[in-house]
Formats: sequence, C-alpha cells, structure tokens
Amino acid sequence: MAVAGRAGRAGFRGWLRRSTGKWLPRRGALDAGEVVLSQRRVFILPTRAGIGFAVLLLVLLIGSINYQLGLGFALTFLALSCALVDMVFTYRNLAHLALQQGRMPQVFAGQEAQFELHLSNRTKLARYGIWIDFDDVKEPRHVVDVKPDGSAAVLLAVPTTQRGWLQPARVVLSTRFPLGLYRAWSYWRPAARALVYPRPEEGAPPLPMSGSASGSGRAGPTLDNRDDFAGVRSYQAGDSPRQLAWRQIARLDPSLGGQLVTKHFEGATGDELVLDFATLPAHLDLELRLSRMTRWVLDAEQRALPYAFRLGALHYDAANGAAHQAACLRALALYGLEAA
Repeated sequence: MAVAGRAGRAGFRGWLRRSTGKWLPRRGALDAGEVVLSQRRVFILPTRAGIGFAVLLLVLLIGSINYQLGLGFALTFLALSCALVDMVFTYRNLAHLALQQGRMPQVFAGQEAQFELHLSNRTKLARYGIWIDFDDVKEPRHVVDVKPDGSAAVLLAVPTTQRGWLQPARVVLSTRFPLGLYRAWSYWRPAARALVYPRPEEGAPPLPMSGSASGSGRAGPTLDNRDDFAGVRSYQAGDSPRQLAWRQIARLDPSLGGQLVTKHFEGATGDELVLDFATLPAHLDLELRLSRMTRWVLDAEQRALPYAFRLGALHYDAANGAAHQAACLRALALYGLEAA
C-alpha cells in the first residue's frame, strides 16, 4: 500500500508539471529580446493585510448571520466587492508591460555591474508603485511609475568580486497597488551578461618600456641620434629628467597652471612598449599578474603610447585606442576561463 501511495503521488506530481509546463515559463530560461508580461507570466496572492481583511470579512459575515443584521450584510458584501476590485487593479497594474534589456557597460572586479531595464507601457492605463530588484535581494530598492503610452528605465546594480562573465540573478517585478491587499509579481531573466575585467593593481610598477616586462618595470626608453623628435607631452611619473623640455617649461606661465612637459621621441629604439604576460615573475599569483597587465594597459592608453600585447598564444601588434584596449582587457578577463 505504501509503494502504491508513493507511486500515486509521483504520478500526480508528474501530471502537475506537465500541465503547468504548458503555460508557465520554464524555470531558468533566459528572456532574449523584448518580453511582454502576459497572463501566464503574472502571479497574484493575498498579502498579510489581505489575509487579515479576509478574516475580518468572515467575522462580519458570521456576526450578521447570527444577529440578522441587514446593514452588516451590506457592509460585508461592500467590503468584499472592494477586495475583488483591488485584486483586478493589482493584476492590471503589472500585466502587459513590455520589458527590454538596455545598456550594460563593462566593469572592473570590485565595481558594481549595472544592468539597465526598460519598461514600456503601451496601454492607456497608468502604472504606479512597481518595485523592481533582483530575486536574491531581500527588500526591493527601486520603485517606478510608468505613464500611459510611456516608458521608464531602471539601473540594477550587482557587486562584482572576480573577473569573467557575470550572469545576474532573475529580476522580480512586484506591485501592491492600490490597496495593498494583494501582491502581483512576475519574473524576468535577462539573457545578456556582463564582462568583468580584472581589478587594476594598486601601486603597480611603471610601464615596461623597450619590451622589458620585468617585475620592476623600470626600464625606460633609450635616447640616441636615431630617434626622431615627435613633440612634447605632459610629464608622466617615471619619465627621465633628461627628457624634460626645458625651453617649453620656461615659456609656461605659472599663473596659468603651467606644468612640466616631456620630449616625445619616435624611433626603432625609442618607445617600444611590449606587455608580455610570460615575462612577469612566475612567483606572483595569477590574478596579481593579470591585475598588473590590466593596470599597464590602462596606463599605456592614458599616455597614448602604442603597445604590443602578448598573453599566452594571443599576440596583438603595437596599437592603441578603444578597440585595442577592449580586446586586451577582454583577453585578460577570460584568461584561463571558459569563454562560453
């Protein structure tokens, strides 16, 4: 009998999963593109206040029956009608909203990754008091109102601790408008993910000029007669005092915020900058080496210095610019990880 009972319960659970699976969204499924909160995506249940209100209605009904109170019956059914109307309006406050993933800038480990969510209301019904946040957050932090035929945007922040791809938790949208007797909610699982770069090292050694990527990184450009003068630039920490452009410095007016400037040379031996992961000290931790490479990439871009990049089998020729920086940082973020 016990075996038959367990078999019956298993069969009922299987039937229930098959039946609800036809209209409920699959758990863990990612929502790509625009998602409309149709009837199958909006859930509603009474709140604690709603349950207390139902108990109150039951007490009023029993008292009206026992004492034959006509006004008691009228009050009970009037309150019940208000509760039913509130249920309809709570559901309508969330249903048929259109959701779409917005911008998702890349960040460094330790910063907050921001996921932008756009809500579009294509109906003539205004939406009020919609709470939005990730499912793993105890109390929602964002509330928005959406005007008829209007839209709103919400930035959801997620703290990051390590490099690589970051897949956020599912987003919960809920509302208790207008009376708070019911809570309607829906789930949205963004298909997009954020790429987290390694954390730049604090106090990293200077850039390894002339292709020297030793731990100290103090090798600097050598100046000889074969170098071509290319102009002057702002002084950077680590520049040799021999490169200071004294004539230009003398012409600067200190009252106008004058600063030190450095001669900039171009040539075969002048400014060769190679960021090679293999030449970093082997005793350093992997994440620390990646953080140092990240810092050097950012420093080279800030100083507008062309740099070659080598990370394992990946080699990039000397260049600079946003595309070159993004490619190098992406390689550092996914090094040793599955780029799925």
